[in-house]
Amino acid sequence: MTTREVADTYVAALARTDADAAAIAGVAPTAVLPMLSPGAFDDRVGAARVAREALSHRRSRDDEALTLVLGERLDAEIDLVDCGFTERLLAPLATPVDTVRTTFDQLPRDTEAQWEQVIETLGAVAGAHDDYLATLVRSAGRGHVVGARQVRQIARRCRGWVNDDDFYGLLTGAAPTALQDRAAAAGHTASAATLRFADEVERLLLPVAPEADAVGHELYTHTARAFLGCDVDLVETYDWGWSELDRIATEADALARQLHPDGFDAAVAALDADPRWLLGSSEEVESWLTARMLSIADHVDGRHLDLPPEPLRRPECRMASAASGVMYYAEPDPALTRPGRVWWTVDPAVGARTWREATTLHHEGVPGHHTQIVTAMTTPGLHPWQRHLCQVHGHAEGWAHWAEAWCAEIGLLDDPAERLGMLIGQAWRAARIVIDMGLHLGLPIPADRSRRGGLAGGSALSGATEWSYDVAVDFLRTVTGLGPSMARFEVDRYLGWPAQALAFRVGAREFESIRTHARSVAGTRWDERAFLTDLLRLGPMGLGPLRTLGHRLGQQE
Repeated sequence: MTTREVADTYVAALARTDADAAAIAGVAPTAVLPMLSPGAFDDRVGAARVAREALSHRRSRDDEALTLVLGERLDAEIDLVDCGFTERLLAPLATPVDTVRTTFDQLPRDTEAQWEQVIETLGAVAGAHDDYLATLVRSAGRGHVVGARQVRQIARRCRGWVNDDDFYGLLTGAAPTALQDRAAAAGHTASAATLRFADEVERLLLPVAPEADAVGHELYTHTARAFLGCDVDLVETYDWGWSELDRIATEADALARQLHPDGFDAAVAALDADPRWLLGSSEEVESWLTARMLSIADHVDGRHLDLPPEPLRRPECRMASAASGVMYYAEPDPALTRPGRVWWTVDPAVGARTWREATTLHHEGVPGHHTQIVTAMTTPGLHPWQRHLCQVHGHAEGWAHWAEAWCAEIGLLDDPAERLGMLIGQAWRAARIVIDMGLHLGLPIPADRSRRGGLAGGSALSGATEWSYDVAVDFLRTVTGLGPSMARFEVDRYLGWPAQALAFRVGAREFESIRTHARSVAGTRWDERAFLTDLLRLGPMGLGPLRTLGHRLGQQE
């Protein structure tokens, strides 16, 4: 088999349990909702093992880049299953239970026929939850179960979607008159299933779930390698996270003094109180998002980066109907019939402050996630597996986070307030590194940290030399300005998704290193627009393959 034939066979095998793979393979998907039974998980990892074996015995050197990328990803997929991580996952935003709910954000609802599919899919929610519960119970029986905090938080999230957000009720309330009764009944069934999952996951898993949050060095090493697509020195990365936080805090403090003579805290308070930056309603936010995204795309396209053509050039901006969530990007379907979308949530009691949010828009939309993902989806020559199914956090989050700071270089953050918002976002990602690694690996807080002010967050540590959940929440609040509930949500996510927090800044460091190397090689021939466009056209991959292929690309410039 050639590498491309191995990839073809792998996609065909995944099509049995994955709707996107089915679309790529040209077959009707078995289900709209993710397939989450123990058998479905077994089928997917079995397909990965077969593909890995075939790749090691391929008979030709037909596509060395694809071989490098596919081999690394297959190793990562298999390793995450073998170490017990994949089938126990309950982290906020990452759990398949979240995927079940967010599926309904993507389903079209313009015609009665489309509503029929929504109603049918609502009826499948109970089965999806039951299947995943069976997978979690089997995993627990094998000794792989998340900490009790993760079990409680997913139960709390599920109840919040029903009792606080009335997600399924609001969804079905917009159904056509002729389908209202059926839609309402299906929504009620989905809500009941979601509440039942919350009860059952607590009943079945809490008795065997450890109270300890930390996963320890062994599992963390596996997840770090998989999320990044390369090996990293964990102690060096932890120390670097602290140094990055100090560097960003110093820059932010100098900028803040341009905005307010009393420094960072006073500048932030003044900006948050300034009505010019405040958007109160969802309608105002959506209008701002749409107009700003168009302005960003116009600024970037053809000058700093070649964006995909219309209608894929920029994402749609939508408001999510569930308040129990955060901003996120949803990519187009493989056939490109559904646009990429940036989904936003706003707490009506707080509103949105645009000086803080501009950098998030860069991260989620243009030139961040949307640009990176759609560029890969529309690049000729990439295998369909790489265009649509290859997902690496270090690459995706690394590019999007790198792009936040790059936007300041190219004139998209000339307003000092918005630039300060970007620096707060950068500090947030640096804080993620030290919180995540400190909690999971038991690494100490350096003794002198309490004396660091501003974004360095020292005031929150109160002399603490060891990480705890409460110290992490207080520290994150001080660095980011998040409210208590959102800060707890974030720390819960780090605890349930060990090492994923590294993907942002470690990935961004790799992208910057590759750019620096290519620029030094090119000298006076340096064309940044062409290089960055070509770098994205390599497609998603682990950071190890990216370093190899990015350096080769730089040598061609």
